[in-house]
Amino acid sequence: MKNAPYITDDTIVFGLLLFLLAFVFYTSSIKEGFWKKFYVIFPSLLMCYLLPSVFSSLNIISPEWSEIGENGETITKKSSIYFVASRYLLPAALVLMTLSIDLKAMFKLGPKALIMFFTGTIGVVLGGPIAILIVSLFSPETVGGAGFDAVWRGLSTLAGSWIGGGANQAAMLEVFKYNQEKYGAMVLVDIVVANIWMAVLLFGIGRKEKIDNWLKADNSSIEELKNKVSNYAASVTRNPSLTDLMIILGIAFTAVGLSHWGSNTISGVLKANFEAVNDPTSFVSTFGDRFFWMVTFATALGIIFSYTKLKEYEGAGASKIGSVFIYILVASIGMKMDLGSVLSNPGLLIVGLIWMTIHVLLLVIVGKIIKAPFFFLAVGSKANIGGAASAPIIASAFHPSLASVGVLLAVFGYVVGTYGALLCAYLMEISAPI
Repeated sequence: MKNAPYITDDTIVFGLLLFLLAFVFYTSSIKEGFWKKFYVIFPSLLMCYLLPSVFSSLNIISPEWSEIGENGETITKKSSIYFVASRYLLPAALVLMTLSIDLKAMFKLGPKALIMFFTGTIGVVLGGPIAILIVSLFSPETVGGAGFDAVWRGLSTLAGSWIGGGANQAAMLEVFKYNQEKYGAMVLVDIVVANIWMAVLLFGIGRKEKIDNWLKADNSSIEELKNKVSNYAASVTRNPSLTDLMIILGIAFTAVGLSHWGSNTISGVLKANFEAVNDPTSFVSTFGDRFFWMVTFATALGIIFSYTKLKEYEGAGASKIGSVFIYILVASIGMKMDLGSVLSNPGLLIVGLIWMTIHVLLLVIVGKIIKAPFFFLAVGSKANIGGAASAPIIASAFHPSLASVGVLLAVFGYVVGTYGALLCAYLMEISAPI
């Protein structure tokens, strides 16, 4: 746990994050000289992610730290910025970016999106045991251990996180009872490796045309969806009035309130009436997770609104406001990445990097075979590695109209996460050195 950062006040930290976002957007709008060349190499979305991580690495800001209390006890403190961004701004963004969706065109995207998603899942399931086998050849103590200290038990929580999300990760910790004192190292590997891959994807999005050419991908269905949404937005575009902006915010945060109410209610009812929902090993355990239902309700409300006159508020900038919320979420995720922690646990980090490499290689191979666009590869991966908090970020980086594709795939991740992680864990147990 890090010592207290220079800035501990969330209000000041939030101001700093917004300053960094404004700086990136301003400099990326300069179309000549140094900044033009800079953003050709480093896409603006990547910088919105990396700059907060630099400040976090320098311990100017931090998502979590420890302090010594008055009685000498260690107190853990957390920034609430990511919580607010993921629980309030994310569902608001999902609603606003779904207002103008064309479901018929989205279904025409075809089966490649699902193929790449499940390829990513298989990559995680197989990547864990293969990584253990490889590392055991030169450092068996890194992936060994016995009883509840066995490393494979801890790595099972990574499998849960990388297929489903936080709820599935917690389920694996409950099932395999990994030593809590050592669990922090697994969380560190999870954050570092997943965020490195996130940065690579954001970098690749700036070169998506070249990657698609190499994959020989057919982008026609994606372009059709983007064009339909863009053409509709152009047909209703107007200069937004104060009334328009207030109504847009009203739509977004009324939906956020309904999403939280619905998620709390249905999660509570299911947990109270169905024992299987409370069993972490059960296929339906995900349905007790409030975050899952919050994302589901927000997306459903956005789709419902897209069949009403509320859809016309896309012309007043609904998706642009949604994009603002997404970028704030990006900055808050970047704040969680401590670049200095990359080498703090090299053994487990190597396991995580090998694991992620196998996941990526399988996606690239299958993507090349079926000629899947880079969009499907990137979103299919992040629907596994990151779930609903990251998949819409990657999807909207291609185009705001595509955010819902990422959310819908992430829902699959929640559903298959527990069983995929259980299978991976059992394979890792077999692969681990005695």
